[in-house]
Amino acid sequence: MSSLRESRRHGRPVHRRQVQGQPGHGRPPGMRGLAIDLGSSRTRAWVPGRGLVLDPLTEDAARRPVRRGRIVDPESCGRLLGRIADAALGPDRSDTVMVLSLPVLAGAEHRRAAKELLTALGPAGVVVLDSARAAAAYADPRGGGPLLVIDMGAELTEVTLLVDGMVADARQAESGLSDPAADSVPGAVVRSVLEMIMSMWRQDRNGALRGALRKGPLLAGGGALRPDITNRIAVRLGVPVRLADDPSTAVVRGAGLILGSVLRHPAAAHAAPPGRPR
Repeated sequence: MSSLRESRRHGRPVHRRQVQGQPGHGRPPGMRGLAIDLGSSRTRAWVPGRGLVLDPLTEDAARRPVRRGRIVDPESCGRLLGRIADAALGPDRSDTVMVLSLPVLAGAEHRRAAKELLTALGPAGVVVLDSARAAAAYADPRGGGPLLVIDMGAELTEVTLLVDGMVADARQAESGLSDPAADSVPGAVVRSVLEMIMSMWRQDRNGALRGALRKGPLLAGGGALRPDITNRIAVRLGVPVRLADDPSTAVVRGAGLILGSVLRHPAAAHAAPPGRPR
């Protein structure tokens, strides 16, 4: 049985900027970067100027270092991140910035553990951001107002309401595409998504969710590649839905876009930059 988590974080930035170094100084020219989407079934990496350089499968299901969006095996996760960093950046990473996207409701302990693992790789700076913010930066770079992001992964499903680039509400179900039997996946995922949206609806005091639904929810993650899921969501909600280009990589591409802005100007990390990473 899946469990449901929720959060209402009015007025808080969508991602947490955790950059090491002297405040008030821009980054030296020639800084490099690496963006990582640490998933339960697959970890993706993006390097500005090179694109999606790695898309490695994690170890077998019984030994995955991340389960339900949380690091359960720090040592194995550290080795995985180290292999990615070595392949993408080489052994000397003192001139690099690393961006890591995590589930919106990952929790402080998981964020702290992930940041420590990245810091141990020796970059000059580390930025931790929410996956919904990353997906929105890639798929809706010039969007304003409320946006509903539905991220359907292998072991986790999240629904996040963004208002002007900030998390207004979020729900998480610890279930996903890899949980039910193959013939029941669409129904289970759709029910989970609708339950989370209805939970948000009951607390939508200022109409932000209604505005986001009129605009059309943004679908990301592997579930967005399933017409049997996306069509049901559209029919049940009675609104058109929007699919991110290549939904399964939307988060890491958005993280790469934000990383590019951080490398150009640190202050740009606070706003969704226009365009897409190349």
